[in-house]
Amino acid sequence: MDLRGEQVERRTILRLAFAAGLALPAAGALAGCATGGGGSSSSSAASGTKSDKNPFGMADKSTVEAVIFNGGYGYDYVTFAADVMQKNQSGSKVTVKPSTQIAQELQPRFVGGNPPDLIDNSGANAIGLNTIADQLVDLKDVFAAKNLEGTTISDTLYPGVEAPGTINGKLVAINYVQTVYAIWYSASLFEQNGWTPPKTWDEAIALGEKAKAKGKYLMLWGKEAATYYQTLAIASAIKEGGDDVRLALENLKPDAWSKPAVQGVFQALETIVKKGYMKPGGGGTQFTAAQAQWSNDQAALLYPSGSWIENEMKKQTKADFKMTGAPEMTLTSGSKMPYTALHSAAGEPFVVPSKAKNVAGGKELLRTMLSKEAATNFAKTKLSPTIVKDTVPADGFGSTALQSQGKMLKDAGTDVFTWNFVDVYGMNQDMLVPWNAFLAGQIDAKALTSQLQKITDKVANDPSVKKVEVK
Repeated sequence: MDLRGEQVERRTILRLAFAAGLALPAAGALAGCATGGGGSSSSSAASGTKSDKNPFGMADKSTVEAVIFNGGYGYDYVTFAADVMQKNQSGSKVTVKPSTQIAQELQPRFVGGNPPDLIDNSGANAIGLNTIADQLVDLKDVFAAKNLEGTTISDTLYPGVEAPGTINGKLVAINYVQTVYAIWYSASLFEQNGWTPPKTWDEAIALGEKAKAKGKYLMLWGKEAATYYQTLAIASAIKEGGDDVRLALENLKPDAWSKPAVQGVFQALETIVKKGYMKPGGGGTQFTAAQAQWSNDQAALLYPSGSWIENEMKKQTKADFKMTGAPEMTLTSGSKMPYTALHSAAGEPFVVPSKAKNVAGGKELLRTMLSKEAATNFAKTKLSPTIVKDTVPADGFGSTALQSQGKMLKDAGTDVFTWNFVDVYGMNQDMLVPWNAFLAGQIDAKALTSQLQKITDKVANDPSVKKVEVK
């Protein structure tokens, strides 16, 4: 969850909702978007000859239009791929247009039957994916195609990347960026003090005592990001208790927050707060200011966040901080999932409308973006990995945070998971209230459990809310 202006919605609402195969309708979504437009293409572009180098049959000298959300990642990474594509597809012309108003600009074009060929459907003003799913082409053939280097694309990707954009068996969106959630720390500070990142909550509490002896806190928080600790707690509980925990939460079960693994994590956090290892005052501190207390002032040792944290705090990070990520802690050494299991999710959803003038061209631009060259460019310039494996060198282009992301993903293997219920049902704002109170020591773990359960029960018992069953 990135809280930089429009990025709140981009990362919380969209990325996680897409992981469930569902997106919430964007604010101001046109009801007419759900009507008209079947799954068949009405592409007016002439067809070209299909081959490994032109797997979708893009016509010679094609014109391709892409509209890209201009958020935290900018849009120059798509321009980079467009330049590569124009060289490979002689005579083709690719136009890349930035936008921060995806729904406002493109919904009328969907209704009018003239949408762009490729869209990065992201940002606070994205179009609800469920409102246009029947107007998007199935992108399975993109993953089945060979990349520019001659390898089948699906063989070059991290596990589980197809699921986020799949609705009822149809791959309607390819989520391009791989976000890693972790506990972040200063490797240089840890090296100076002979500390190691904790693997269990008991180890974290013990580290809190060492931090206190040095006049530092174990953790801190900012008011808008109090639920970063909920993200940490859920990940830790899922690693400890497995699918039993994940499915209870996803399906809004009446005892979801009372699961032993969840309670164990809540109790550990309560201990951290009661022992004074959580820096006080977070409930009155803007979240980036709180993060700067960690990254610049080194007032606390650990901070839970997604992998956007380095880019977000790059102007407020102490020199030689050596920002590094470690997997979230488990409760015990006998957890259902190993310590190396990782909460990670693909985001930044790209779609190709079925009524685009050049469907093949839209797919070809996506194929180019999924090449090793383009994916490496993204990782190097945005300090974040894409869904394409092995594009981050061992030195992480000089970024210790990026180095650690690559290591965590490699160590996790297939033990990668996520969940979606908080953002699918729009609960985060309500959940911030009890979490700020809990981290401030105003309520205990029992009250936190009760208040969170009331929030999920309200949604579960509301017949007007369409539920997403997760298996």
